Amino acid sequence: MKNNFTQILGYNLDKYNYLYALCDWETLLERNMNLDNFISMIKKFDVKIIQYRDKISDLALQKTNLIYLKKKVNIPLIINDKIELIHYADGLHLGQEDLSKIHKDKKIAILLLRKKMQNKLLGLSTHNEKEILEANTLDIDYIGLGAFRTSSTKDVKDILGHKISYLAKISKKPVCAIGGVHIDDKIKNIRFNVVGSALYKDKSSDKN
Repeated sequence: MKNNFTQILGYNLDKYNYLYALCDWETLLERNMNLDNFISMIKKFDVKIIQYRDKISDLALQKTNLIYLKKKVNIPLIINDKIELIHYADGLHLGQEDLSKIHKDKKIAILLLRKKMQNKLLGLSTHNEKEILEANTLDIDYIGLGAFRTSSTKDVKDILGHKISYLAKISKKPVCAIGGVHIDDKIKNIRFNVVGSALYKDKSSDKN
């Protein structure tokens, strides 16, 4: 199946552990930060992809935030869950439950999504070998795999740890490590480190 990563990113995935930054709106508000603060923060790093996640705002505000991010950064922007906002982003990322809500047959669910989003990037969260093997058969562009470590933002029972490298090798899609990932982690077989709260722990970050 065709993969759109090279076309969207503009370069070949010839390295590992690229940086994928998570912009969580609720976390920004809790830290008295705004989108400008987030943009200033990620400019300190070589971020390749941004995912905007917002579980608390209405679609109008999320649309406004997406438009603002697109205007300010020249980096592919992924929207979490909200297919309604795909027009304002370069791709969509879904969890397993989100995909099942679209249709119980995941291949049909992906087909329905592709009709709406065409060739934009489509990612799916996975957590084990069964879900990875299933993802190999789907028309998606990458998988999120985790959790790698425990995280302060999510209560996850099953932690993969170093097993993540073995599982990533099974995937036919580029793999993004999720959950407790640090900026400088060197994880074998992982194309992207998805970093959220760890961004704020860097000493050079500020809230000004």
